Amino acid sequence: MATYAIGDLQGCFAELQALLIKIEFSSNDKLWFVGDLVNRGPDSLKTLRFIKNLGTAAQVVLGNHDLHLLAVYFGNARLKKSDTLAETLAATDCHDLMLWLKAQPLLHYDRQLHTVMTHAGIPASWSIGQAQNRAREVEKILQGDSYPEYFQQMYGNLPDQWSDSLQGLDRLRCITNYLTRMRFCSATERLELSYKGEIGNHPNGFQPWFEMHSPNQNSPLILFGHWAAIMGQTNQSKIIALDTGCVWGEHLTALRLDDLSLHKVASLSQSSTPKT
Repeated sequence: MATYAIGDLQGCFAELQALLIKIEFSSNDKLWFVGDLVNRGPDSLKTLRFIKNLGTAAQVVLGNHDLHLLAVYFGNARLKKSDTLAETLAATDCHDLMLWLKAQPLLHYDRQLHTVMTHAGIPASWSIGQAQNRAREVEKILQGDSYPEYFQQMYGNLPDQWSDSLQGLDRLRCITNYLTRMRFCSATERLELSYKGEIGNHPNGFQPWFEMHSPNQNSPLILFGHWAAIMGQTNQSKIIALDTGCVWGEHLTALRLDDLSLHKVASLSQSSTPKT
């Protein structure tokens, strides 16, 4: 039995199938998905149905595009011009798919593998326990009765800095942004959420969140996606980026957790859209 962590799919179903053939995926294997299962690619509906049907063989964490789909469905959020979610929203099994998606966590930690997975990362000042607890705060809302209000108030860049004193929807939005949208932080871990491009041209006073970590031999392995522009490069042996821009015409990547080997297939997309 092997465990593979797979980068952002964004509806790239054909590439997922090609990748599973390449790694010789069997029913005994486990697949971790780092979030953004849907949107911008051509086959979000097929992707959701397939992963849902994997049952316990799949471990998913929610990404910002997944949350956007849920907000459109449950919170009456508006579709964006770049969204490719119409087929999913019109499907006869859409409600069941949305209930399944809403039940997925924002963070997964495997104690045996000492590996944690979120969509965008974990701030350096948060311990794994703190990150788990804060993720659970949002998950409790998603899986309770207050999720429509959460989805109506989820969008926004403020508050842009964590404080234990944050309360209510501001607190939930801040947690959501750290775990699903983070790229650059200041020295005090204030989020910079407007710039989505490559490292080097980012605003002064900010740096990639993972550069603020100082991993040691006891640190967990951190897996994340979300940031196609860096093409998997973090220069950190214990922080691995898995979004390699499949939906933008690059590659879909799987990391075999047993030996940290990387496996890739080329995108079938001809998109030249900037990787954001």
